[in-house]
Amino acid sequence: MRVIVNQIEHEVPKDSMVSQLLTQVNAKPPYAVAVNLNFIPKTQYANQLLQENDQIEIIAPITGG
Repeated sequence: MRVIVNQIEHEVPKDSMVSQLLTQVNAKPPYAVAVNLNFIPKTQYANQLLQENDQIEIIAPITGG
């Protein structure tokens, strides 16, 4: 099934969870995740089911001054 991660198309197995997607794209912590502009708490990554055409943003914190 097709999802969009940080504006790039990815194919993931049907019934994938956010946690599986993070492993597939090799995301390195720390990061925050939003699905269709809705923030997903870290505690819900393993429970959040992805749907066809979901828009996922994986956002890393930026440090600096």
